[in-house]
Amino acid sequence: MKFNKELDAIKTYEAGKPIELVVREFGIRPEQVVKLASNENPLGTSPKVAETIRANADKAHLYPDDSMFELKDSLAKRFNVEEENIIIGAGSDQILEFVSRAKLHAGSRVLMSRVTFAMYSIYALQQGAEILRTADYRHRSEEFVPMMREHKPEVVYLCTPNNPTGDATKREEVFRIIEAADPNTLVVVDGAYMEYAADRDPDYRIDPAELLRYPNTLYLGTFSKAYGLGGMRVGYGIARPEIIRALMKMRPPFNITALSLAAAIAANEDAAFVQKSLALHRQELPRYEAYAQAHGFDYIESYTNFITWIFPEGRNASEVADGLLRRGVIVRDLSSYGMNALRITVGTPEQNDRLFEAMDEVLG
Repeated sequence: MKFNKELDAIKTYEAGKPIELVVREFGIRPEQVVKLASNENPLGTSPKVAETIRANADKAHLYPDDSMFELKDSLAKRFNVEEENIIIGAGSDQILEFVSRAKLHAGSRVLMSRVTFAMYSIYALQQGAEILRTADYRHRSEEFVPMMREHKPEVVYLCTPNNPTGDATKREEVFRIIEAADPNTLVVVDGAYMEYAADRDPDYRIDPAELLRYPNTLYLGTFSKAYGLGGMRVGYGIARPEIIRALMKMRPPFNITALSLAAAIAANEDAAFVQKSLALHRQELPRYEAYAQAHGFDYIESYTNFITWIFPEGRNASEVADGLLRRGVIVRDLSSYGMNALRITVGTPEQNDRLFEAMDEVLG
């Protein structure tokens, strides 16, 4: 069986290991497994959202409102934009797919940082595009601007805060990169973790409405992190109407479910739950920083709901991840990104206690 030759250059995206796998392989009871690998909200879902899902369960046989008017209206009010500035996706990564299909082809170039969200390159390679990366994982204008001027990429990805490293880029630096881009270059600002960055330091907050002054910029957000809807798969893009109209031509009908749509509307209106999630993170993140300092390894200052621990020579991150897995604690090994590091979701106090106890055993 022959498939498109572009697939030869693509590695399958590996999601975080599920709880079910640990139960099957190691015989650990589900309630004893702590999953800190996929950056899900450790508080779960807002009670208001859970009630909305239950209330709409009898509508599961019906297609959703394909205009998604109510959700767009709610987002428009939240961000002070218009409904025509918004597109909804099955997770923000579906909008990344729309971008690649709308802008890229064989011979196109895409620019991104050295270590960033894997789906940027996967979707680009599917279209036969060439991947360009900066030398640093951080988004620095002194690297991005010269490469943009030399290579004229069709798409530039600015992931802030960055996944999987957790660092963020200051607002003025993001604008500096955008303003240096060619008018035909689409600059995608991926703000999946923006709620956490804005909470930590307002200098890192990117307001989607501010980006509308640029005709070649697309902002991406999601309900999967701070809003606790990872399992519902709802994301959104905000841009000038001409960009949204082009991306809408890529969108299949009914691309999110009726239950997902209802849940996202309820989540967007429950600011109290988001604030509770951010408060928990502020409380627990310093424990991870202190643990790294006490045990002699580095960490990347985090503007997300996770932290990246970087291990010194002589300590193998893959071995540490495997040791934790055998003790029922799931984290993300970043060896596939060329980093001797672990990405760990900052959980509840109880989850974090389990992680630290397991780490003590693994480190010996």
